[in-house]
Amino acid sequence: MPTRSTTLRTLAGAALLPLALVTPARGEPAAAPAQETPATLCALAGTLRGAHGEQADVNLCADTGSPRFNITAPATCRVGRTRVRYACRTEGTWKVTRSGKTLGTGTLPGSGLYPGPGTYDISATVRVRSTPAGVDLKGTLQATVALTAPKAKATHSVTVDNAVLRRNATTTVTYTIRRDSAEGDGNARLGMIGQAGTGLRISTADKRCVNPLVGRYPSKTRLAHSLDCTVTELQPGHPETLKVRFTVGAKCSTVVSKLGYWVPKGQDMFTGNMLAGPTLTCR
Repeated sequence: MPTRSTTLRTLAGAALLPLALVTPARGEPAAAPAQETPATLCALAGTLRGAHGEQADVNLCADTGSPRFNITAPATCRVGRTRVRYACRTEGTWKVTRSGKTLGTGTLPGSGLYPGPGTYDISATVRVRSTPAGVDLKGTLQATVALTAPKAKATHSVTVDNAVLRRNATTTVTYTIRRDSAEGDGNARLGMIGQAGTGLRISTADKRCVNPLVGRYPSKTRLAHSLDCTVTELQPGHPETLKVRFTVGAKCSTVVSKLGYWVPKGQDMFTGNMLAGPTLTCR
């Protein structure tokens, strides 16, 4: 009994020692947890098999640490016990759900906005072919991955004061672009486009905007249902506004928009981000 008691007291003291070492002094804030580095998380989704010994082990992968998350389906191919090194081509479609709610769909490889930490179910309908030839398999597979990286904090936003257009009328919509981060710079480009063939016309008196050219040089034809606007003085606390006119005829058209902007490391090739702006409906 004395030995057991002494042992317990020793373990208790050893357990308390690390806590004493990491507990911050009174009045000092606790150290922030280390930020998770970008990574790719893969899970084996299953093995596709053919009638003549063909096999393809397919993984479903999602990356973390970015405003977007990419979905891929790398595979390893083989035929029977052959030692030939096969290269595998995987194509198909994917769907991501969380708690039964669909968060994104697309073709492989594909991407969507990263919704934040959580457990995701990834399903894919794939075709796997090998080089050299020998494996050509199809199937539907599913895997579950748990992503822990925090959702990237939004640095820009786009809002409108009116999201509904009317038939046989001209509607003026004010777009407000905000930058809430000190990182990056004041440049941003907002593009909006309606449905071709509906007769929609998008126009503005703002000199920062232009209807884009189409066709080969020296064509002067411009898309009436599309508009590009460039702002250069976007700062935290100083949003930019754009007044845009939408003229709708007998046919309705929705209008979608995207905002492109620079982020730090401006000389890197892939340093820009794209943000989905408001969608205007029509009735």
